[in-house]
Amino acid sequence: MAAPTSAARQAKPQARRLAILSPRVFAWTKAILFVLCLGPFARLVIGAPLDLLGVNPVETIRRSTGTWTLVFLLITLSVTPLRRVTGWPWLARFRRMLGLYAFFYAVLHLISYVWLEQYFDAAAIVKDIVKRPFITIGFVAFVLMVPLAATSTDAMVRRLGGRNWIALHRLVYVLAICGVIHYWWLVKRDITQPAIYALLLALLLGFRAFAALAKRRA
Repeated sequence: MAAPTSAARQAKPQARRLAILSPRVFAWTKAILFVLCLGPFARLVIGAPLDLLGVNPVETIRRSTGTWTLVFLLITLSVTPLRRVTGWPWLARFRRMLGLYAFFYAVLHLISYVWLEQYFDAAAIVKDIVKRPFITIGFVAFVLMVPLAATSTDAMVRRLGGRNWIALHRLVYVLAICGVIHYWWLVKRDITQPAIYALLLALLLGFRAFAALAKRRA
């Protein structure tokens, strides 16, 4: 057997360092990621009083928060594939925070609709949910997110038990599909962007299906 090259010998310690982050590096990485995730929200907060949100600020807020909800959902779903491909187990430690950011922007999205668009008119909101399919499925997606956010703490994981918690959090696949459909039905003409999100979601779900099938065969 050939002896490993110097490049290969140097790559192994580097790979080990990437696979294991020190507590200090992890804390700094998480803090930076936390701030970056607040970027879209900060843009809206700063842009609203400065009149930087365009001719229709309400629509800008609604569309931005909805888009970022879907983006964070897809980022959360990408953690497991990235962890398996790269061999970096610490990536999984960011998944909860990313999922909660998806819920955070979903709450803002709902508030922008209920408050800024419907002015808390319950009758109009119920009528919209019943008659407009994209709002119906969007509301379903939000309802599915609530138990996932509520059970995201370590205490709830222990209370539910590992298997029950995992089974419950598989709802993320359903709500992600609902989110993509909600966006697709919302767009009336150019479906390029929702089609991109649909393709990304299909790839992420396909990765999981393939991995589960391979595990079952093994």
